[in-house]
Formats: sequence, C-alpha cells, structure tokens
Amino acid sequence: MSVEALETVDKPDVSLDDKFVRKVFYVCLNSGKILLESGAETYRIEDTMLRMANNYGIGNVQVFVTTTVIILSMNDYALSQTIRIEERANNLEKVVNINDLSRQITKGLPIDEAIETIETIHETKMFPLWLVIIAGGIVAAMFLLLFNGTIVDIPIAAFGGMLGVLITESIQRYTKIKFFNEFFASFFIALFSVLYVNYGPGVNVETIIIAAVMPLVPGVLITNAIREMIRGHMLAGTMKGAEASLTSIAIGAGVGLIFMLM
Repeated sequence: MSVEALETVDKPDVSLDDKFVRKVFYVCLNSGKILLESGAETYRIEDTMLRMANNYGIGNVQVFVTTTVIILSMNDYALSQTIRIEERANNLEKVVNINDLSRQITKGLPIDEAIETIETIHETKMFPLWLVIIAGGIVAAMFLLLFNGTIVDIPIAAFGGMLGVLITESIQRYTKIKFFNEFFASFFIALFSVLYVNYGPGVNVETIIIAAVMPLVPGVLITNAIREMIRGHMLAGTMKGAEASLTSIAIGAGVGLIFMLM
C-alpha cells in the first residue's frame, strides 16, 4: 500500500465504550433507514449518517446508500450492517424531523435521548387515508384552474384526483408490484373524464385529465433524480430517473388506452 493510500484511511480510535458505539450505530443506521423510506436523497442520507457518527466521536465510518440498500460500517469497531429498503414514500415531515435530530446531535444531544427521538419519529404515522384523498382532489382542482380550465370541469377534476389517489393507495396496500397502481388510476381518471365530457356538461377533456393525474406525477422522484446526478451520485440518480420514467409511462398508458378504446 502506498503512502498516499495510507493517508486516506483514518487512524483507529478504539477509546470509546463498546456499548456507546453500538448505540451510535443504532441511531445512524435507523436515521438513514427512515430518511430513505421517506424519499430523501441518497447524498443527504450519507451526509447525515456521517455527521451523526462524527459528532459522537466516531471516525473511519463508511456509508453507502442506493435507492434500495444502506450499508453502514464503523471499521474501528468491527461493526457493519446492510439493510434493504422495500417500501418508499414521500414523507417530508420525517425527513425534516431527522434533519432536526442531526442538528440537535451537533449541539450535544445525549445518545439515549437521540435513541428516544428516533423511536418517536419511527412511530409517527402518516396522514390518514381520507385526508390524503381529499388533498388529491384539491390539488387536481387547483391545477385545473392553473391550466385555464372552466368552472364546470372542477367537480370531475377533483373527483378524478381523489379517485386516482384512492386507487393508488389501495393497490399499494395489497401488492408490491409497482406501476400497476398508476396505470389503473390514470385509466379510470381518463374513463370518467371522457364520459363527463361526452355525456355531461364537461368542456375540455384534455385539461381535466391533465389536472386529475397531477397527484400521480412523480415530481419528487424527478427532482431528486436530477439533484442526485448533479451531486455525482450517478447510480442513485439513474435508478430514480428510471423509476420516474416508468411511472410516467404507466400514467400515459392508462390514459392512452382509454382514448384508443373510445
């Protein structure tokens, strides 16, 4: 090994108590897990986990994060673990809470209090399903107005937005297969929109469909994919970009099928 290579490796520091180190390991690993499950960027996760470990006096820490895997190693203490993330959602509240915990650790938060905070954040429930559905309808109605839609199209746009959220959330509860939920949601959104315009008072079917599918559009994924690639995390950026692309294709396929049939 060359001198240059040796200089890149931190000198071992084994002066800390083993039980304390394991607590820090627990906090770092679970913080990363919550962040990744909540839709945070991989570079944010790696940086947060490293900062937590370093602020508790632990060096020579290696973190590797992709969209589905976290690997954490504390080399001086022979601690290493890999965890696989199977479910991901957009829960920015938990991301903010973990970021706040990281700042508290920087200010000297005791490790036991950090563990209690982690467990509290983990047990925090997302918004109830009925509220998410209503929010989907409001978002769709607001986008309809943004796209210069007519007042008479607001009810079906709101209904389509709520229906899309209901279908996606319902399918996700019973299957791990991705993209089918967006396909069926956009399919029924387009179906009811076409029926509303052809046999009801609807005016512009295109505007209605575009507004109603907006709650399904993977905006956070697209934004995170671009940010990952800008920061040099090409693997995570490519994976998130591919996921966003497939989601968009599923939405387009559901709408396109209705136009082909009708």
